[in-house]
Formats: sequence, structure tokens, C-alpha cells
Amino acid sequence: MASDGKIMKSGTAKEQSRFNIVIVGGGSAGIATASSIFRRNKKISLAIIEPSDVHYYQPGWTMVGGGIFSVDFTRREEKCLIPDRAQWIKAAAETFDPDNNLVVTADGQQIGYDVLIVCPGIKLDWKAIEGLPEALGKNGVTSNYRHDLAPYTNQLVEDLAKGRALFTQPPMPIKCAGAPQKAMYLSCSRWEKAGILNNIDVQFHNSGGVLFGVKEYVPPLMEYVERYDAHLNFESTLVAIDGEAKIATFEQKDGDKTERVQEAFDMIHVVPPQCAPDFIRSSPLAADNGFVDVDQATLRHMKYPNIYSLGDACSAPNAKTMAAARKQAPVVAVNALAALEGKPPAADYDGYGSCPLTVESGKIILAEFGYGGKLLPSFPTWLIDGTQPSRLAWLLKDTILPPVYWHGMLKGREWMVKPHQIGAN
Repeated sequence: MASDGKIMKSGTAKEQSRFNIVIVGGGSAGIATASSIFRRNKKISLAIIEPSDVHYYQPGWTMVGGGIFSVDFTRREEKCLIPDRAQWIKAAAETFDPDNNLVVTADGQQIGYDVLIVCPGIKLDWKAIEGLPEALGKNGVTSNYRHDLAPYTNQLVEDLAKGRALFTQPPMPIKCAGAPQKAMYLSCSRWEKAGILNNIDVQFHNSGGVLFGVKEYVPPLMEYVERYDAHLNFESTLVAIDGEAKIATFEQKDGDKTERVQEAFDMIHVVPPQCAPDFIRSSPLAADNGFVDVDQATLRHMKYPNIYSLGDACSAPNAKTMAAARKQAPVVAVNALAALEGKPPAADYDGYGSCPLTVESGKIILAEFGYGGKLLPSFPTWLIDGTQPSRLAWLLKDTILPPVYWHGMLKGREWMVKPHQIGAN
């Protein structure tokens, strides 16, 4: 114990190897949940297993690629964000032994728990696209899904005066399903303002069959697709890339047939295929799809009642966004504390997710929805109509949400996301 009575943040678990609650993952979901737990009960012992030294506000990377934020604006030191009362076990989780309430780390530590919360995020599978790892960061190949590449996106957009720009979207699930087209809209907006958009052939290759999964947002998005004269290629999946030749290969569906099509590019914004982390997929916690198998309302594991999961790693069919994790964290906090007392889950989650679609510089379509595509707006339509482009929604994304993230969500302040009690109206 530290001299002030708080559990020490440590690279090992030597001070303590068993905790009331263990959280696997020190990203948005893990830190927010830990903070929400401590706001309700300061006396419990809690450990966060997280190997990274640096924490990023990932929703800001689209804005970095758009030339609006700097990368440094999205970065903080992990040690500054771990709650003081938590013990930081600076290691990677490797295996689970849920029958014995243990997590085993890559360096051999065995961490015991009464309640386990699993939220290590999602795996970006760059290697799933042939030639992509070698091509990234040069020859016009970029991605806002990596902090070190988002500034290259900004540079490419700035430097391109004519030619062909490709934007890709892989099969679901991916985190922030709107991000692939956000990159396209922000780029087109800048080219439009520079008066050169007519010189650029913009192509959007989407593995899916629709522009956006919630139908109410498709008409306003299509207005921007038409305004920017962007060509939509549905059921078109990037499978290979030759950076030096500047050729991208797509598998294009046409009815029952699939053919390979090669497309030349001057710049290409790639979104990698995504899946559950390897150590989750191979664990007894995994559902058939590889993600942690949970009840979509309570976020409790379907087999192990003292295990919960949230964020990108859980199997709930919500949109994988930071806004979803923000809403899930208090629910899991309440339910984990109930589990410590041997009680059933007390709060439920409605599938809320938000996707601020940056359709032009200064305007956003604020998509907010829950399970089944039900619209779940946070604001009255006279203030922000989420189905229409809004300057106020841009202010929310540009100015309000970053401090809400750092000083609200990660500190356990549950502004507008108080957990819904099961049985309440």
C-alpha cells in the first residue's frame, strides 16, 4: 500500500494477487467503468490489467485526418488516467480460467477476482488485406484508424490537386461504423472549398449493401454523396493492395458472382477488417463470433454470472462506438457491484450508440440509435435534429465531447448516461 493509503499502481501484482474486481483493458471502457465503480464504493479492491503506457481519444483521429485536431490533442499518459484507488497491473492478459476465477497474464501472473470485467477492445487485422502492412504510410496509402497515420491522411488530402481517391469499408463489425465515410466527407469538403473537387474521382468501396445501417440517416447522407459526386461501390471488399504500383484489388459481388477488380489510386484511405482479440476468441468466454458472450441488456456473461463485458470486445449487437462504452460503463458498474453482493443485475443497457457523421467542415449529422435501429436522440429536435446536418452538432464534436471524455467519462461522471434500473419506466 502507498503511504496515503491508496493501492499502488504497479507493473506487477506482488502487492496483491486477488481483488474484488479485476478489469481487463485500460481503454475508454475499462477506465470509465472503474471510475464509476469507485464513485459508488470506494472501499473495494480493484485492479486494471493494461499493458499500454499511452491512452488515446480515438474518436479524435477522424478530426486529425481532417486537419482539425493534432495527434497530441488525442493523447494522454495511461498512468495519469488510472483511478488512484485502482492497482494498475502493467501486463497483457493472456488466458482466462473462469472456473477458478483467475486471469493469467503474458508474464505469468495469476490474478484472482470475485468479479471480472472484460473490455480489451477490438483487434485491427491489418494483415487480412494482402500487402497492406507494407504499404501503409507511403505511396498514398493511409488510415485514420492509426494515430500515426491520421496526420498522413491530412497531408494526402492537402497535397492532392487531381486524380483518384478511394475510401474503403470492410465487413462488419468494426468500431465506429461511420468513420470510413467520415474520412471521405471531410476530404471532399476540403477539396470543394479549394475548388478542385471536380478534378478528383472519389470512390467509396463498402463491403456492405447499404450506406448506413439505420435507414433514417441514409437520405441526408446521400445528399452529400451526390453533392460531392462520390461513386458508391456496394458489396466491394478490399482484399489486396500494391502501394508502389498504386493498385487496389477488390472482391466485387454481382448477384451470385464475385469477381476481382483492380482499381488505380492516387490516395486510398483504408479501414482494416476487425475481429475480437486473439486471446478472447480462444477463451472459454467467447461466443460463436469470437466476442465475449454476454446478455445484450445486462452485459453479464451468458455462462459465468460473475463476469461482465462491455465496449468493442463484447458480443452485444450495438454499434461499437465510444458513446456506447460511455453508456455501458455505469450499467456494468452497478451490476458488478450487485454481483459482489450476490445479487442479480440491477441495470440494463438499451443498445445506445452515437456516430457524429462529419459530412462537411463545420456540420455534422448526429446519428444516435439503439438496438434494432431505434432512434435515441439526446436532444430535442428544435436544438439538434440528428437526421439533418447541424453546426451545433459540430460544436459538440469539436469542442464539447473531448473534455467530456477526459474530465467526465474517464472520471466516472455520468452526465446524460445515468444507468437505467431494471423494472423502472
